Amino acid sequence: MMLTKVQKWGNSQGLRLSKHVLDLADIAVGDDLEKTFGVSFNKLVKAKRGETVIFSWIVYKSRAHRDQVNKKVMSDPEIKKSMEKGPMPFDVKRMAYGGFKFLVEG
Repeated sequence: MMLTKVQKWGNSQGLRLSKHVLDLADIAVGDDLEKTFGVSFNKLVKAKRGETVIFSWIVYKSRAHRDQVNKKVMSDPEIKKSMEKGPMPFDVKRMAYGGFKFLVEG
């Protein structure tokens, strides 16, 4: 049920975000997270029994492009309206956000 809500939300946001010329925007669901090497994602996010870890990322051309897209997105009337509809389908207090530059690209 929760994954369906996240998928529906992600698809609707993806359609809205795609018009802002993103290089890549994906949402993935954890399916192999209990690892003994390093820190598992479940431990990292302190996932409780029955919770699902979602990992999402967006690739921009540059930091300037990210800032430009974010400004457009936050002023997009459709996105503003969607944010007023109620709570997000995930716990935003446990969401991590940050910017990364590619060190090695494949």
